[in-house]
Amino acid sequence: MRKIIVLEFITLDGVMQAPGGPEEDTSGGFKYGGWTAPYGDEDFGKALEKQMKPADLLLGRKTFEIFASYWPTRATEWPGINDVTKYVMSGTMKKADWENSVFLESVADIEKLKSSEGSDLQVWGSGEFVHTLLEHDLVDELCLKIFPVTLGNGKKLFGEGIMPAAFTLTESLITSTGVIIANYKRAGEVKTGTVSA
Repeated sequence: MRKIIVLEFITLDGVMQAPGGPEEDTSGGFKYGGWTAPYGDEDFGKALEKQMKPADLLLGRKTFEIFASYWPTRATEWPGINDVTKYVMSGTMKKADWENSVFLESVADIEKLKSSEGSDLQVWGSGEFVHTLLEHDLVDELCLKIFPVTLGNGKKLFGEGIMPAAFTLTESLITSTGVIIANYKRAGEVKTGTVSA
């Protein structure tokens, strides 16, 4: 059984759109692309390097297209990215020039992949696809990089229809620029109770 690990850059108000640059994703008139840029430091760099270990990727089509236009010629920045398998959820794409790309069409395909042998599956970006994974309770871990900024609008990590789920904090770090890096693993059902005074 393979774990599905969602790794995201998000704002305090949950926006995940276009963290890397102004032209990354301007859909919906989004004008804050590159909002993570002012917050890099040594601690953040080390944490990101650790998260970019070689692992198979599981991506939505839009993120795959962004990655496929950037990473094949910059493999020294993410060692192993061209060698790992890139699984892509898409109803329209069937092939790509980026080596080791495999296309999936349904949640059943993801469930079958998750049940197979192999490395953990890392999901980067892929907002709409992550919503699908969360709706079907297929996310085993969340690795969130939470930035001290609010943007008010943009694509959000958590949308409508997400299945209620509990998570346990497994690791955390606060960088010198105020970024909270928090790793959570799935921890069963949501528990409720009464808070006493």
